[in-house]
Amino acid sequence: MKLSTKGRYAVMAMADLGTNSSGSPVSLADIAERQEISLSYLEQLFGKLRKAGIVKSVRGPGGGYLMARENGRIRISDIVLAVDEPLTATRCSNNSSEGCRSDKSRCLTHDLWQALSHQIYLYLNSITLEDVCEGNIPGSRPGVFPEDDSATFAAE
Repeated sequence: MKLSTKGRYAVMAMADLGTNSSGSPVSLADIAERQEISLSYLEQLFGKLRKAGIVKSVRGPGGGYLMARENGRIRISDIVLAVDEPLTATRCSNNSSEGCRSDKSRCLTHDLWQALSHQIYLYLNSITLEDVCEGNIPGSRPGVFPEDDSATFAAE
């Protein structure tokens, strides 16, 4: 499963907003430049984030976006779900009793992928925007998730 640019860019932009706001509105043009994200794409994402009540817009000169609530009360899962990013590793439609196979049955590994989807949601729901802005991400320390273990397992 790979998170699409929608979810990744929304979290990047929100972290930028959370880091650079200091109580005054931040323009999307500034976020776009700092994060190297298309301004028109950010406008689409922030429209969804505003509708979800995560950010609020300020019009006029010096306008831009502000957090609608404190960084510590915004969960990463809120951001991802607000931009319509599904947190699912199955091929099946979310909240559907039907499976993804041609006869509408579930594949043999459905429960595995559904459990993974649930774990991804729980993880993203356990991290706040404040955690991201302050660099307090569980499991992000070197050595916690070794990248070279594939050679170890292949040799066994």
